[in-house]
Amino acid sequence: MAADNKEQVSTVRRAKHGGALTVLFTIISILWIAPILIVILNSFKRKAFIFRYPFGISSSKITDGWSEFAVGVKRMFCGFLNYQNGVKTTNFFSCFGNSLFITVGSVLLIVLCCSMCAWYIVRVKTKGTKIMYILCLFSMIVPFQMVMFTLSKFANMLHLSNPLGIIIVYLGFGAGLAVFMFTGFVKSISLEIEEAAMIDGCTPLQTFFLVVFPILKPTTVTVAILEAMWVWNDYLLPSLVLNINKYKTIPIAVQYLKQSHGQIDWVAMMAVLVLAILPIVIFYIACQKYIIEGVLAGAVKG
Repeated sequence: MAADNKEQVSTVRRAKHGGALTVLFTIISILWIAPILIVILNSFKRKAFIFRYPFGISSSKITDGWSEFAVGVKRMFCGFLNYQNGVKTTNFFSCFGNSLFITVGSVLLIVLCCSMCAWYIVRVKTKGTKIMYILCLFSMIVPFQMVMFTLSKFANMLHLSNPLGIIIVYLGFGAGLAVFMFTGFVKSISLEIEEAAMIDGCTPLQTFFLVVFPILKPTTVTVAILEAMWVWNDYLLPSLVLNINKYKTIPIAVQYLKQSHGQIDWVAMMAVLVLAILPIVIFYIACQKYIIEGVLAGAVKG
């Protein structure tokens, strides 16, 4: 009987994870990350070889012999010279500091305010909270291009054209998705847990921060990753709101590598792009386990 069960399980596994599907999705994955790998490869090349050999690693063919092939590799690549030029040209570390401050500040503010807002909407069921939730959903539907000029005008009027001010602007634009995600998760939290905390003497704020917010950890990490990727890579909103003569984010600095007469410093741009994506990739890799583990986190067993 046990042998039959094992054979059935093995058959099901083979059906779910067939060799053809494995090969197919492996090819799709390689094609998906190929552009990133090409950018990383070309960020180490000399400018003259980027367009002549965009996919190659040597200016000589392997049929010419290994020694000639190795000479071609040395001729094509220039080490970290492009990174040095890119960092110097864009004043990268200043831009990195601005992007880091804006991203961290925006994500923290969005997570804190939107989680509390979602908890209030779910637990306090009135017409006001329903309207608030509808407005949050509506903000996800309205295209940014419809309000960007009005936003730019009001940001200047309210003196928000600085890194601290743009964090408030990001809160407004990022609240819709965050409230929507937090609301769905709060609905799955048993009310009895909060009632028990109230009986033990917790105030509403203590109940939220000591009981509810820890349970929201999986959704918090998911929201943080989505919002961080959005804010870190955003070009349009900072270019409209920030005083770019004083404050530049990394996407704005990359755009400045496009010179006024139309020429682009491709080698410096690729090097800066690699440096720009590294922090967000590291952040995602560090946090993805919480998303995977947290699918059923916070569920209450009766």
